[in-house]
Amino acid sequence: MENLFPYSIYPIGDQALTLDFGNLINDQINARVMALFYWLKEENLQGIKDIIPAYASISVVYDAALIRKWSGNGSAFAYMEDYLTKALQQLDLLTFPSSRELRIPVCYHQSLAPDLVELCKAKKMDLDELVAIHVSRPYRVYMIGFLPGFAYMGSLDERIVAPRKQTPRTHVAAGSVGIAGVQTGIYPFASPGGWQLIGQTPLSLFNANEAMPTLFQPGDLVQFEPISLDQFYQLKNNPS
Repeated sequence: MENLFPYSIYPIGDQALTLDFGNLINDQINARVMALFYWLKEENLQGIKDIIPAYASISVVYDAALIRKWSGNGSAFAYMEDYLTKALQQLDLLTFPSSRELRIPVCYHQSLAPDLVELCKAKKMDLDELVAIHVSRPYRVYMIGFLPGFAYMGSLDERIVAPRKQTPRTHVAAGSVGIAGVQTGIYPFASPGGWQLIGQTPLSLFNANEAMPTLFQPGDLVQFEPISLDQFYQLKNNPS
């Protein structure tokens, strides 16, 4: 995989580093991040303690004392910097899991979407038009964060891009679907939050008892499917 985008590698503390492609939301960059993530997981290098992918960067936490034993006269950071640089150069020789495609039911009824009417007014479009735009494309899961299982997805059609609310809510219902900038996402738990809420899914997004506790994984493609209020409560009250 040829590296068409410039990047930098810098330390974050004395036992971690970040490989950073810049402050961008870009499918090609995120694909490189995820390719490196899966490669590192497969390599399972002794001394790597955690691997954290994000939109356009990946951070690696390592055991500096152990890595330093292999680094000769160099530092643990220099060893890991060289390790990641060489990994990027050979990603085109590797295979990694293809994107999963997930279909997520969402009810856009006003009773579950407290910001939908105001957002439609601001965008000068009716409810059906805004919903049609929101469900018209699949969204890539760029990263998981903020809450366990909260997937940051993008990118939105520019016609429905909207800023976060100036004053966050103290309570957002679990399953609420929101918009913030060019991103869309779903709150896995009831929590405070400042995204513009336009719908809600009846699905549970996090189960600590499962081998894979979060429904979404970085690199997934998510397609929203509109459902009625009756369908929402049927699915909510009778989860499979």
